[in-house]
Amino acid sequence: MNRFTKTFELEDKKLFLRQLFQWAEGFDTVLWLDSNQYPLKESKYEVILAVGALSEISVQSGTGFQKLQEFQEQIQDWCFGYLSYDLKNELFDLSSSNADGLNFPDLWFFQPEKLLLVNGNAVSLHYPQIQAEAIFEDINAITCSVLSPSNQLTQAVQLKARMTKEDYLNKVKALKSHIQKGDIYEVNFCMEWFQEGATIDPSEVFSQLNQLSAAPFSCFLRNKDWYAMSASPERYLMKKGQYMISQPIKGTSRRFADETLDQASKHHLINSAKERSENVMIVDLVRNDLSKVAQKGSVAVKELFGVYSFQQVHHMISTISADLKEDLPALEAIKASFPMGSMTGAPKLRAMQLIENFEVSKRGLYSGAIGYFEPNGDFDFNVAIRTILYNRSEQFVSYSVGSAITTASEAESEYEECLLKANALSRVLAQDDLTKVVSHD
Repeated sequence: MNRFTKTFELEDKKLFLRQLFQWAEGFDTVLWLDSNQYPLKESKYEVILAVGALSEISVQSGTGFQKLQEFQEQIQDWCFGYLSYDLKNELFDLSSSNADGLNFPDLWFFQPEKLLLVNGNAVSLHYPQIQAEAIFEDINAITCSVLSPSNQLTQAVQLKARMTKEDYLNKVKALKSHIQKGDIYEVNFCMEWFQEGATIDPSEVFSQLNQLSAAPFSCFLRNKDWYAMSASPERYLMKKGQYMISQPIKGTSRRFADETLDQASKHHLINSAKERSENVMIVDLVRNDLSKVAQKGSVAVKELFGVYSFQQVHHMISTISADLKEDLPALEAIKASFPMGSMTGAPKLRAMQLIENFEVSKRGLYSGAIGYFEPNGDFDFNVAIRTILYNRSEQFVSYSVGSAITTASEAESEYEECLLKANALSRVLAQDDLTKVVSHD
């Protein structure tokens, strides 16, 4: 599809982005992708906004990847949306029967009516040819709008844990027994916090989350009554031409306001044999996944054990690159590497089997991927972690967190790591820290 494009210079970029996000609230189909100008290399755009749906695809189960491929071939255009973790059932002999209060579709993508790309001090608007004149109307409406006052949540959400701490600790010990027997090397084990009967303002929740925990793969997604508000620090997979990179995170330590303590925490992460072991196992898994679709000899580790600092935590991130075979569609790279190794474990199939047996919540969009495809087949997807999910019609709000369990794991420490990762999410929703969250039997 050919689009009419117009670029405008921005006098006040910070103000414009706030006005732009407010303008997007008028649409029931939205994907806002925000790098927060974090210095992770390779990103093509600082901020992307896609609103309105010229066409869309929503799949509950069964043939999601096939229908997505057909949808892309049909529209020949930009395509935005998400892949839920449970699409694994199409790629492996697996099923998902755990509790699910969100009921998101397994896969959802839309062809945007209006697309805005922000880089530096410029914004480019990409509209269908027949809506070319609307560009000038919209840019005027955006830049002339008056910002509404912040709508603070009137009542804190009373989050409940789907799994008690005692159950979590016992399950970690049981998973370690599988590792000690040689059944697996590593498994990502997660738990959910939720509330039924919740009424929240998703736009305000995202704005608060993005201030508290600005991340390079943050996003706000709306599909009618389904919302995702994400402060993800992790890239799943990106493709530019035939070149691809994946940047799995494995290894976490706490940030401190005191500079000495903060540097000590970072130093501990850099030198932790346990965290390095977790990271290298997933690096090997990603290398193996990408090798299935890569040109011979092109898979490489560009960075191993890189430590990056975010507002809440330090993370250990590695970067794996590869060149996609010339004769393969872009979607094949995703199918070969999905779900991402950082959210499963190794070996991948056995880890996912144990995840289904030991976790009590269906992951759904959590630990899936949110992002976009360009008309030329290039794409970029995050890992949907540090993400609040909300079904407005069901009044159900939820988030999940997890950590990698290895033979060196201590159950109590893994539990504390989960609370650390959930801290910003809890502070936004519950307006409190997780030490006061009530466990749910």
